[in-house]
Amino acid sequence: MTHLTAITTLPPRSHGKLTIAAKARGAGLSALADLHQTGSAKILMTPARDAVEGVILNTSGGLTGGDTLSISATAQTGARLRLTTQAAERVYRTADDTTARVRNIVTVESGGRVDWLPQETILFQNGALRRSLTIRMASDARVLVVEPVLFGRLAMGEVVTQARFADSLTLERDGDLVFRDASTLNGDITAILDKPALGGGARAMALVVFAAPEAEAHLDPIRGMLPSTAGVSLVQDGVLVLRALAEDGYALRRTLIPVLDRLSGDALPRSWRL
Repeated sequence: MTHLTAITTLPPRSHGKLTIAAKARGAGLSALADLHQTGSAKILMTPARDAVEGVILNTSGGLTGGDTLSISATAQTGARLRLTTQAAERVYRTADDTTARVRNIVTVESGGRVDWLPQETILFQNGALRRSLTIRMASDARVLVVEPVLFGRLAMGEVVTQARFADSLTLERDGDLVFRDASTLNGDITAILDKPALGGGARAMALVVFAAPEAEAHLDPIRGMLPSTAGVSLVQDGVLVLRALAEDGYALRRTLIPVLDRLSGDALPRSWRL
């Protein structure tokens, strides 16, 4: 008698964790203080005179249900750390009801600065992503954050009629909560974004946060740079928040790059211009 054993093949899972810290070296310079990377999370250090600068890579090639990615980035007292990604992060179809999870933590000590500048996250049909970014900073520290998201690629004729997306950002200054943002889109995201009161047909969006003692000085100049599909406000003393919608990734970049150039001090990583 022959016995057959059923073998269940589980979809592959990718897990990555990255820890990076910068320290002040004197004369306005910074140096790498700590670096630890495991799994699919890697970083390529790039030359920069004013900061420790790195390009984050997800070697799995994208995220799908059950994948996890975690990044912890710290600028120690007086140090500057600038991070971006090699390319857009892709969130692919999940084979079941699981969700890809991304948890990131940014810590900025007294007099330090972190520029968190990932390129776009692209959510594809049947993708599922839950992402969080927690920022803990000193009152005299500075942080610049951008989180651009695309729902399919308009030039490729892609539509997202079934997907799950949950995103949150929490900003704490000296231990006090000063800003929190959360977005959730489920189901037919294309139809949701087609509604005039929500997206007006947009397929791309971005959140920019600049927290710094001089944040208010940038408010009026940036307002003059924005199209009608974007807006900026001072939500707290020293906290500037910008939201932008666009028809596609190209139009979104046309809005974001001049703003990021200004807020970064013309130090936007080269990968943003390729």
